[in-house]
Amino acid sequence: MLVELAVEQIAIIDRLNLRFEPGLNVLTGETGAGKSILIDALSLALGERAEAEMLRAGAEHAQVTAVFDVSSSSRLLERLQELGITPEDGLLYLTRDLFAGGRSQARINGRPVPIATLKAVGDLLVDLHGQHQHQSLFNAGEQMRFLDEWCGEKVLSLKAELSECVREMRALQRELSSLQADARERAHLLDLYTFQKQEIEQAHLTHGEEEELLAEERRLAHAEKLFATAETAYELLTAGEPAAVDLLAQAVRALEEILPIDAELQPLVENLQNAMYAVQDASAELRAYRDRVEFNPERLNEVQDRLHLIRTLKRKYGDTIEAVLEYLREVTEKMERLQGGEERAEELAAALRRTEERAQQLATELSRLRREGARRFEQAVAQELSELAMPRARFEVKLTPKPLESDGVDAVEFLIAPNPGEPPRPLSKIASGGELSRVMLAIKGVLAGVEDVPTLVFDEIDIGIGGRTAGVVGEKLHSLSRQRQILCITHLPQIASRARLHLLIEKREAEGRTVTAVTPVEGDARVREIARMLGDTGESALRHAREMLEAVH
Repeated sequence: MLVELAVEQIAIIDRLNLRFEPGLNVLTGETGAGKSILIDALSLALGERAEAEMLRAGAEHAQVTAVFDVSSSSRLLERLQELGITPEDGLLYLTRDLFAGGRSQARINGRPVPIATLKAVGDLLVDLHGQHQHQSLFNAGEQMRFLDEWCGEKVLSLKAELSECVREMRALQRELSSLQADARERAHLLDLYTFQKQEIEQAHLTHGEEEELLAEERRLAHAEKLFATAETAYELLTAGEPAAVDLLAQAVRALEEILPIDAELQPLVENLQNAMYAVQDASAELRAYRDRVEFNPERLNEVQDRLHLIRTLKRKYGDTIEAVLEYLREVTEKMERLQGGEERAEELAAALRRTEERAQQLATELSRLRREGARRFEQAVAQELSELAMPRARFEVKLTPKPLESDGVDAVEFLIAPNPGEPPRPLSKIASGGELSRVMLAIKGVLAGVEDVPTLVFDEIDIGIGGRTAGVVGEKLHSLSRQRQILCITHLPQIASRARLHLLIEKREAEGRTVTAVTPVEGDARVREIARMLGDTGESALRHAREMLEAVH
């Protein structure tokens, strides 16, 4: 349920913070006081369209935050979890910021979210109805969901099974269509894949081969330089005049002669001896390296030809040898699919026939159950309409055949004939605001135990209603509020007197500007407001207002 609504800088609202109660909450006040502005502000927090004109004059930024307690609805919590939304201690904070120029930002529990996500969550929390604005009830796509939920678990389970069956059927159709593409195109692809496969396989590529070939190419291409440099170094170390190893040996002998005089030279002698041995080892390795240097122009040509082949394959099939080999694997799989296409097509066609038959059976049974449930639904709505002073109205659920889809073979539409002799028409075509309000309330009453949207908002549901009918509507709203939280803007005392929470909306002047003020009214203040709604503030009107309140509380 809606716990709190905070509004800043919207239209003539400067700053408001409202708290709501379970059950029936009414908002009353003179025309133009700002009642509908509050509903518009709530709509912003629910993800509805934002307009820059909604900002208070001179403001650069407006904000609306709606706080909802969702802790008592496990089903609602499951659906929120599917959207990736987690309440904080059972509460959801839906915030909408609106900036001059029309830009807006949405947040849930302080985290930025797309407007579409905010609206998806808002649709789970609030169902908003105005004289010509209906979020769900008059949406043709939603009417099937209402009917199916009214029909019960068997229909919902059957519908879910049908949806999965149709999904499988569509997947089989797509795969079969792909296989049944033009035969010449398949043959062309097979020829292409065969050539590519052979070209790669004949190269006998191995992992790491290119790096090894590049290293070998460098050695073969610079063989003379490698040999000459190794020879020079070898000469300097051991074979030249003088050689490094000989000079080191002379240094060692010279120092050894003076060791008896100063023993501190012993470590230095040892270091020079180690250096001499290291030079001898290095010289041996250089001689061996020099003797291994290969002068082989033929091998160099072979290596370069191999590298050219590898580069050609990389240019065609991948940036690395690994990528080329992966392409070989992929093209092999494609060839297998093409070569097995006819056999697979026969398997798919048989599976498709079975799935289509199953889907048709499910759709037929679903349609039968819907038609049975539709008659009961019509009767229940007709009973509600009768209690709402429309005893001769005719409500119909029209089921029209349509091609098989995931939700069946029925197009569902709610129709109404408010008066005898009139043909039933779609709910959205009802001309009378009073009739529209009562039909909507009747359907809401029937669906009260089925829908899981916890809060219903009625913006001037009493349009075109008065007298005894107003009392009946008030009683219906009061009854409905036992199952749902209701926010209702009304001009009828028969409705306002039944509220658990009564909020009075007034225009006031503050610092030379008009602002909207909201005050919870109780006791004598509420009696005076009910009297005002009765059209008089005299003693008889006050007495009548007091009697109305006492009758329902």
